Amino acid sequence: MEARKAHTGDRALTAAAVEALRAEAARIEAEIRSYPTPIAGCDAQFNHLLDRRAEIGRALAAARAAGSD
Repeated sequence: MEARKAHTGDRALTAAAVEALRAEAARIEAEIRSYPTPIAGCDAQFNHLLDRRAEIGRALAAARAAGSD
């Protein structure tokens, strides 16, 4: 049986890849929640977490749109 795939740009995501994205999104959310209060715009690590959360969110949205949720 062929794995279900979602297409995001030139990449195809398998169900396992979508699950890995969800797990990473949950890990990042937990890290953001427990992060010490940053000085807005001055904390590179916190800003990186926010950027990664947005990237993963876009990838998961593309997977949902392609029917691989």
